[in-house]
Amino acid sequence: MNVATFVVTSSQKMIKHNLLEKTAMLLNVKKRGNSLSVIIPKEMAVSMNVDDGDNIFATKTPSGYEISAYDPDFAKKMEVARRGMEKYHNALIELAK
Repeated sequence: MNVATFVVTSSQKMIKHNLLEKTAMLLNVKKRGNSLSVIIPKEMAVSMNVDDGDNIFATKTPSGYEISAYDPDFAKKMEVARRGMEKYHNALIELAK
């Protein structure tokens, strides 16, 4: 089974893409057993609010993959919960008493 692991380090370079007007970070890929690991710079981990042992998600986009701490399954569950709380707002207030 191939698994991607992520290691935090602060020794990475920043690259500016002039055409896209976006800042990209150079990420190193290292072989670990039968898997590949991506090294995430400390600055990136801090801005994503992730730490050792946290999960991050790679979402396929038309231009490649987007890596974020955003969990699409959790977001769907929270949307269902929000709709339920709106629909049963009065009942939830009564139950809280």
